Amino acid sequence: MDRKKITIFALAAHGDGISGGDRIFIEFARRWSKKVLVEVIVWEEGYQMCLRQKLELSKVKFTVSKLEKWKKLGFLMTYFASVVEGVKLGIFFKFESDKNENILYSASDFLMDVLPSFIIKIRYPKIKWVATWYQTAPNPLKGFSEFSDIKRYRLTALLYWLSQKLVKPLIDRSADKILVNNETEKEQFIKRLNDVVVVLGAVDTESINEWTVKNRKIKKKYDAVFQGRFHPQKGVVELIDIWKVVSDIIPNAKLAMIGDGPLLAKVKAKIENYRLENNIKLFGYVYDGPKKYGIFSQSKIVVHPSFYDSGGMAAAEAMAFGLPCVGFDLKAYESYYPKGMVKVKVGIDSFAQVIVRLLNNSKIREKIGREAEKYIKSKMTWNYRSEEILSKIV
Repeated sequence: MDRKKITIFALAAHGDGISGGDRIFIEFARRWSKKVLVEVIVWEEGYQMCLRQKLELSKVKFTVSKLEKWKKLGFLMTYFASVVEGVKLGIFFKFESDKNENILYSASDFLMDVLPSFIIKIRYPKIKWVATWYQTAPNPLKGFSEFSDIKRYRLTALLYWLSQKLVKPLIDRSADKILVNNETEKEQFIKRLNDVVVVLGAVDTESINEWTVKNRKIKKKYDAVFQGRFHPQKGVVELIDIWKVVSDIIPNAKLAMIGDGPLLAKVKAKIENYRLENNIKLFGYVYDGPKKYGIFSQSKIVVHPSFYDSGGMAAAEAMAFGLPCVGFDLKAYESYYPKGMVKVKVGIDSFAQVIVRLLNNSKIREKIGREAEKYIKSKMTWNYRSEEILSKIV
């Protein structure tokens, strides 16, 4: 295994936060680099993301593309520039040999990661290309929701859907392995089932255990905590509606929100409109470590109101602290969260009422919390997950 090399294309990685797919490639690279050579190809923002996650402390090698100059021209120009950069890398990237010791890993299903991988696979047919497909874009007519009475963000869904229409034939035709996020996603590659590997999420339970041993008695300060990107599919704007209902019933109920993203302004505006400034605290993006762990430990439950999702690792991290989770009853959660999550069928009011019931019943809340902690710590560790996937792709 020492001769093997894994090259990770992650040109789609950007921003102050971190997506589930970015988290997966970073945690895999950190652990895989102890056994094989690992190179990560990113642009400046992706490199900064890796530094924030302390990936440079591992044996990973970085190749950083120069795309920062395009940012001042806006998101679309940066996107197209990264796609062009990906094509250039695909044409000029060199492996020392055309052997299956070389593994190519595209960290997302976006064009800037898939196109270079596809081109390199054509140039070096014997290498292994491991493609990732962590979430299927929704039908643009339905948008980012499995429910009919929640805002769907159809335009965002359309752009994502069009992008996947371009890359899926390339993955179907040339990828040697396809990593998906749950059992349902396997159906997207029904003719390639033998080559599809399910990657369930994971949590850095080692760091969490180390922290909790030193910080056992912490007073609860927040009734609930949310962690995730402020993105249309995550239900962050709708969470403010939910918390308005909760605070009408429990006037001093406090919600901590960890994250950042394109819907931040809308979230702030709705908080001000409902006059919930004393009930909701926005922390922005919080890096892994003591500050985030402190917020989790000070909370009673974790809320995960995504209405379109393929997994939900952000919730799992909080659940590892013994917090019960409340989420909508999504298809993906059947395999992801068989325990520790109270699943709500549909609706803002229904979601709020479940939160209120848990806050008013400490025995049930703590029972589900114990189930959540046990499940996460036994089934969702990064060490276990990285070993499992490495054994299936080398």
